[in-house]
Amino acid sequence: MKQSVVRSLSLMKLRLALPLSLALLPAAATAQRGRTGAQPDSAVAATVATMLVRYRDALVDTAALSRIPTFSSRQDSLEWAQWRDRAGAPSDRFRIVVSLFDRELYVLRGADTALVAPIAVASGNTLEYAGRRWTFRTPRGERPVLRKVTNPVWSPPDWLYAEVAAEYGLKLQRLHAQSSIPLQYGYRLTVRNGVAGVITPDTKRFVPLPVDEHIVFNSTLFMPPHGSENRRVPGELGRFALDLGSGYLIHGTPDETSIGRAVTHGCIRLADEDISWLYENVPVGTPVFIY
Repeated sequence: MKQSVVRSLSLMKLRLALPLSLALLPAAATAQRGRTGAQPDSAVAATVATMLVRYRDALVDTAALSRIPTFSSRQDSLEWAQWRDRAGAPSDRFRIVVSLFDRELYVLRGADTALVAPIAVASGNTLEYAGRRWTFRTPRGERPVLRKVTNPVWSPPDWLYAEVAAEYGLKLQRLHAQSSIPLQYGYRLTVRNGVAGVITPDTKRFVPLPVDEHIVFNSTLFMPPHGSENRRVPGELGRFALDLGSGYLIHGTPDETSIGRAVTHGCIRLADEDISWLYENVPVGTPVFIY
């Protein structure tokens, strides 16, 4: 029976598969496993196969739920005041203003307010794993809307795989487009035509792996190549997105319970109705002030 650990990405489930699913093993290899007493990776096997982990709830910093501004330093508070004042300065420009502390987005035209919308903002959490460090913040400043995207597809950054590996006690290894990595029982892990899969030891047949599951073998989580089908997550960014550059987006979400909370990894998240309004009414080039 195939076992898996289920990890919820909003309404889309990105599963964490056991090493060498029994469905991929021929009868001889299965029998060999029974004779040798080999067991699936304990870090994965110990987890109940149907357990759901709320992706965003697990990242909530309860202290960040307070709307009282807190600052890491005097310079931090001065920067906040600087961008708050610039965002609030009298102007005839059509613009978007984002208050991270209030968790609200405003669309302004001169002195008129066209839209007020609640948002989800960055958690402020820090992740350290395998010698790398990520702090999830939305940077203050002014950015233009570079482009508008319909049905955006998320390509997860490295931090997602580091986060999953840290949570489940797995090692982390990058899978390259030309990789050919030996596995148990003579199988090899590789990438063909943009899809990760295994090559069988007997017929040398390429068996593609599910594109909505993490790739885990021998207590190692493999990060698929950028641009591969295994690194594409449709639906996670909602129906529309406004691209602010450097990986930061104003986008929708299938999980509207996150709106109004400090739970994202840096992007600004809106309910479906509000991101639809922005997509229809905000032209490319519109300045966005974030403080």
